[in-house]
Amino acid sequence: MNARLPVILGALLLAAALLSMSVFTLDQRNYALVFQLGEIKRFEVEPGLKFKLPLVQDVKFFDRRILTLDTTESELFQTAEKKNVLVDSFVKWRIKDPSVFYRAFGVEETRARLRLEQTINAVLREEFGKRQVHDVISGERHKLMAVVKGKAAAESIQYGVEIVDVRVKRVELPNDVSESVYRRMEAERKRVANELRSTGAAEAEQIKADADRRREVVVAEAYRDAQILKGEGDAKAAAVYAEAFGRSPEFYRFWRSMDAYKQSFRNKNDMLVVDPSSDFFKYMKSGGKDSGK
Repeated sequence: MNARLPVILGALLLAAALLSMSVFTLDQRNYALVFQLGEIKRFEVEPGLKFKLPLVQDVKFFDRRILTLDTTESELFQTAEKKNVLVDSFVKWRIKDPSVFYRAFGVEETRARLRLEQTINAVLREEFGKRQVHDVISGERHKLMAVVKGKAAAESIQYGVEIVDVRVKRVELPNDVSESVYRRMEAERKRVANELRSTGAAEAEQIKADADRRREVVVAEAYRDAQILKGEGDAKAAAVYAEAFGRSPEFYRFWRSMDAYKQSFRNKNDMLVVDPSSDFFKYMKSGGKDSGK
């Protein structure tokens, strides 16, 4: 019995080693390719405990998550107007078919990133060359991204990569071009501002002229109405005076004489040279008792 114990232990250890070599765990974040004698036998997608033939089969894992390819430096592209622009972009991608991916790049993800970067760069350069600066900045930005994504996806599917999304983060003009553009923009804004000021000044003058005209009309109409009212008042006063004086002609003559005295002797220094027997002093002599003789 004791002689068999090492054999039993050896057999158990061998069985355990063979079992460990026959089992592998697939994480939900990965694909698994099972190779047999260097050739792809199958690939596993569903996570869990998987089996393989020991010593004959081996397993390689590939990331199945969405990965990001972000440019480290701005790329210089030329637009349809032959203007240079600096572009920053990024790509969301993932391994769609690990078998095709392995045949194209092996297990080196760096090679896939380099190839994908070259593909996106070529497509972006082609599409930027068809459009003007305004279109790539704002006008057709979404349309541009859709076209780039479609072309890049068609190119990358042949090596087992799916393009999830392509985005341009930033589009800028080089410094020398930016200064020129800013100067033109500043000149244009100044021109628009001057036009607005001129238009505002012209409208202000028009409003002022209309206000002055209306003021003159209002003043003229008010003066006209005042003169009409004054004339009507004077007419009524004259009618009242005429009626009052018509009732007593002697009183009217007396009142006129008093008014003449008042006007003649307005100041203390006023002097009047006249014949004392003149009718001017008629009521002054009689004290207003003259009956008109």
